Amino acid sequence: MNGYISLFISAFLAATIVPFSSEAVLATLSIAGGWDVLTLWLVASTANTLGAAVNWALGRWLLHYQDRKWFPFKQSDLDKADTWFQRYGVWSLLLSWVPLIGDPITFAAGFLRVRFSVFIVLVALAKSARYAVVIALAQNFI
Repeated sequence: MNGYISLFISAFLAATIVPFSSEAVLATLSIAGGWDVLTLWLVASTANTLGAAVNWALGRWLLHYQDRKWFPFKQSDLDKADTWFQRYGVWSLLLSWVPLIGDPITFAAGFLRVRFSVFIVLVALAKSARYAVVIALAQNFI
């Protein structure tokens, strides 16, 4: 499979409720040679931001199913995300890149009805910065 497609899929899934990681894929491709690093960064950042947008949509429209077994977040996850939003407001979306808390924060943004335009800008900044750091670290370890 094409490396860019693999990266897109892994970065998208990593930002959704599916437990997945994309950093290893990005780091490997960035040091393997034959791949444009700027394109890798753009693909990973875009896909991860789109995955977070799925969480926003889930939060926005599916919260009334939270008592169902299949619902992706525990009440404790939602409570943590809500606490972050109460304390830091939309700026907490800059932490959307953080493992374990990032997905619930993006989900909470949906159920707390954060404007999508604000959501997408802050999440894109956070996700893009994280992937820039991943690439920089990978490039410096070869």
